[in-house]
Amino acid sequence: MSASVWTPGAAGPLDEFVNRLTRMVTAFANEYELEQAEVCIELVDGSRHTLETASSDPGFGFFSFVPYREDGAEARKLVVPIGAVRAIEISAPDPPERPFGFVTDD
Repeated sequence: MSASVWTPGAAGPLDEFVNRLTRMVTAFANEYELEQAEVCIELVDGSRHTLETASSDPGFGFFSFVPYREDGAEARKLVVPIGAVRAIEISAPDPPERPFGFVTDD
């Protein structure tokens, strides 16, 4: 019996994951004629984060993202295992006038 725990999605090229996510966001924005799209990520612990940027770093089954923050909020970057992602939602920004846009920081 193996002592390691298999995590879905842990293996594989994280660069490609971030690239494909970025392409999906761009395609969504184009399809719905939006200037920007909002990307929310839900982790297995139930926390939800609106993304400002995402990166395939540091790799080795982990990726990182910077959550969107309101003016004056503390800056932070989260590094999580890819298997900790429960869902990713792409939508129109709410409210639409919020200065937001998902970009990769690679």
